[in-house]
Amino acid sequence: MTTSSVMTGSTTSSGTAAADARRRAPVRARAGWAGRAVPWRVVSDWLDRPMASFHLVLAVFALMLGFGLLMVLSSSAATAFNRSDSAFAVFTNQALFAAIGLIAFVIVIRMPLRLIRSLSTTAVIVSLALLAAVLIPGIGTTYFGARSWISIGHSFQFQPSEVAKLALLLWSAHVMASVRSPYRRLKSLLIPVLPVFVLMVGLVMLQPDLGTTVTLTIVFLAVLYFAGAQLWIFGGLVAAGALALGFLATSAGYRMARVTAWLHPDVADPASTYQSFQGFYAMGSGGLFGVGLGQSKMKWGRLPNADSDFIFAIIGEELGLIGTLTVILLFAVLAYVGLRIARRNVDPFVKIAAAGGTVWLVGQAAVNIGYVTGLLPVTGIPLPMFSSGGTSLVITMVVFALLANFARREPQAAAALHGVGPRGLAAFLGIGMSRVDRPSSRRAARRAERVRARRAKARAQVSGAAVAGREPMPAIGRRTPAGTASYPPPSRTTRRKTAHKTYRLRRAFGFPVPGDRRSVPSGRGRPSPGRTVRP
Repeated sequence: MTTSSVMTGSTTSSGTAAADARRRAPVRARAGWAGRAVPWRVVSDWLDRPMASFHLVLAVFALMLGFGLLMVLSSSAATAFNRSDSAFAVFTNQALFAAIGLIAFVIVIRMPLRLIRSLSTTAVIVSLALLAAVLIPGIGTTYFGARSWISIGHSFQFQPSEVAKLALLLWSAHVMASVRSPYRRLKSLLIPVLPVFVLMVGLVMLQPDLGTTVTLTIVFLAVLYFAGAQLWIFGGLVAAGALALGFLATSAGYRMARVTAWLHPDVADPASTYQSFQGFYAMGSGGLFGVGLGQSKMKWGRLPNADSDFIFAIIGEELGLIGTLTVILLFAVLAYVGLRIARRNVDPFVKIAAAGGTVWLVGQAAVNIGYVTGLLPVTGIPLPMFSSGGTSLVITMVVFALLANFARREPQAAAALHGVGPRGLAAFLGIGMSRVDRPSSRRAARRAERVRARRAKARAQVSGAAVAGREPMPAIGRRTPAGTASYPPPSRTTRRKTAHKTYRLRRAFGFPVPGDRRSVPSGRGRPSPGRTVRP
């Protein structure tokens, strides 16, 4: 009896221990999974911070700028030494434009939205004038078969088509944001943006420059998409653009040779496939970790345009697969943070400009990486922030400054800057609240003085009408203790008449007019709302 009881007790205790072990196993497993998920939770908590978008933009910008200058020095040292007996000639020029871009970065990041929008129309007019001036002999300079540069002296050159990309982005976003109707009709979407875009493309193709035309098309379609174009409008324009680009790609002999070299490299002219094959050899010889920084063999004259169009191949040769994946990761983070800024803002102009600028830079990088790796025909589009080229670098840095400017206008970021104030890098750059949210005392005093003057004038009119025996004006505004209106606000009819008189020329050309309410069609043919980046 004692033996059996002992055995029963031992069996019971062992069964209880096994059950406890089974109960603890899922707890330990869950704890292990929670421990593994801690890094992702830390990243998620950091991204929920108010200034996360601003810090991400600055981090990506700094990494791309430093990495790009380093690779320009490495890829251009050999050819620069052969041309000018100085291995730092191209790098010095790139560093000079980077310094100019940093000055522009600090200026644009502190610029108010009202000033950006007001300068967009002037920028479009100036860019169109520069695109026309570059075609005049004696003003424009021809390089690589395209008259795309304007030379000032013997050492300074800039490319007006790069300025046209930024001008088209800001002006088209301004026009699209001014259309107050929630239903995007064909006329409100395409007029006047489409004629200006066609004029820009025509002037660029007269140079001729197919790569810039592709980039302008990317900017136009991105703005149209994020402005809320309906699918049939967007799809029709994409199809028309693809047909037009196909016609332009096959209309010239050298462009048709590039397409043939891409589709049939085995039967194409060896001169047309030479640059692409040399790029393949450079990337193939890099392996996983590359041959080492500065140890490239293809940059010694074997790969044409190694420091500009095909710098991605030099990155693959010197830094290997790790280097190329790092570049792709940087552009992926840029795509995420740019669309995040567009989604978290509430201003329509900020939404369209941030999303359009992001698609512009990422799409241009995708085209460059695509033709270097053989997925697309060679078009001559540079890799943003990496390829050598002063005008392209400055304009790309301005786009980054715009994204940083928009990032600090997110509602949470604006609330944090208003409550706590800028800290860290934002305080160092002097970036605080936007001037729209924090008017100066002098501006507020002038505004209050204008309001008091209007009210005094309105009271004088009312009292004058009462003395003359006429019926006084109805009390529409705020009532004073005497029972009369302090100032009568203008009626809707008066505002419409004033708008018609003031904006007659803008209406004639189809430009949107502030305060004008467009009629929304009713009935069965009512269009559906388009796709907009909502907060």
